[in-house]
Amino acid sequence: MPRSVNSVASRRRRKKILKAAKGYFGARSNVYTVAKNAVEKGLQYAYRDRKNKKGTFRKLWIARINAGARANGTTYAKLIHGLNEKDIQLNRKVLADLAMNHPNTFSDVVKAAS
Repeated sequence: MPRSVNSVASRRRRKKILKAAKGYFGARSNVYTVAKNAVEKGLQYAYRDRKNKKGTFRKLWIARINAGARANGTTYAKLIHGLNEKDIQLNRKVLADLAMNHPNTFSDVVKAAS
């Protein structure tokens, strides 16, 4: 009995990997075994960094809020504490946007939190 190989599925599987590796440097873009490793590693980085991106944005927002708070004579920690005590529920993303683009409104929020 002849050996059965499903070359259609094998080719499709390999083409999928090589398409994902398009633009990689050197053998990573056109040698299947090397490309497979590069794509797998790239997907691991993508998964990890989707999580890291959230923390990175939070750090950026906190830095912007702190800069705006200090311009209004307080600190980030005191501002957040005041907002929590007054039960003003604005998240850091919104506060950072106010601090950057609407400084007058942000000043009003800081006064309300004091």
